Amino acid sequence: MTLPDIAPPLLRWYEQNKRTLPFRTVSTPYRVWVSEIMLQQTRVSAALPYFERFMAELPTVADLAACDPERLHKLWEGLGYYSRVRNLQKAARACVEQYDGQLPGYFEELKRLPGVGEYTAGAIGSIAFGLPVTAVDGNVFRVMTRLTADSSDVTSPETKKRITALVQDLQPEDRPGDFNQAMMDLGATVCLPNGVPKCGSCPLSALCESRRLGSMTEFPVRPPKKPRKKEDKTVLILFSENKTALHKRGNTGVLKNLWEFPNAEGALTEKEAEIWCAEKGMKLLRTERLPSYQHVFTHVEWKLSCYGVWVSGQPEEFLWLDLEGLEQRAVP
Repeated sequence: MTLPDIAPPLLRWYEQNKRTLPFRTVSTPYRVWVSEIMLQQTRVSAALPYFERFMAELPTVADLAACDPERLHKLWEGLGYYSRVRNLQKAARACVEQYDGQLPGYFEELKRLPGVGEYTAGAIGSIAFGLPVTAVDGNVFRVMTRLTADSSDVTSPETKKRITALVQDLQPEDRPGDFNQAMMDLGATVCLPNGVPKCGSCPLSALCESRRLGSMTEFPVRPPKKPRKKEDKTVLILFSENKTALHKRGNTGVLKNLWEFPNAEGALTEKEAEIWCAEKGMKLLRTERLPSYQHVFTHVEWKLSCYGVWVSGQPEEFLWLDLEGLEQRAVP
């Protein structure tokens, strides 16, 4: 489908309705980059306090490159998807080594940085450097599939490539960053996901094919999600002499190299949990059942049974910390 020029009405709308965000108020390449990495799979409202704290402590690429990994994980604690921040530091170190502590101002060089894909390179390139490149995220795919009533699978590479090319054709050369941000904001605040879009507030509603058909909520089209794998685990909060035990995860798999409370596979009964502790060489003083909870990852869901266990003895396989020490460790 061929669209008329959507840039003029979209940019007029953006000038009047754009979200006030700290990485827009001061949009250096570094700030744009960190914000884009944080916003991957994270809501803007949830990411903003992290962004402000991160910038206060690590205001430059060189600061990020030199940061102790333990401290870096602590700054990221709660955002999840910790591989993002590990790649962020790898890329910062590459910038220090190869680009004098600055982000490169070329699209292809940005894409070569760890953790920087097509979208992130497009966002940094267009917003921070004024490059005429696209930044097509989930918001933009939703806007475009609704505008064109495109019923093809939005997760397929062919569909993504075609929509990205269409967005590139519509992008004005003189304001690529504003255009990309306008598309993002339109998707985030008007052309809403998982519900009825606010078509009455949309500057493109007169051009929207799905609105003409009354089928806005049918787009974008995605295949059914595969059910997540479910796993039972038992978490043990061990207390000994005003200290609590932590265990460091291995170098592979989910949450690698992060600290966690000791845990065991399966949903242990209270008696089984006590036996587990005894086998670690601890003398049991008291056990208390704690509330169970679930933690959902992209492809797996953990159902966690929890116990507080007061013990005598501090096995060396665990790190025993007081409250101050616990607060310095990144525990997902």
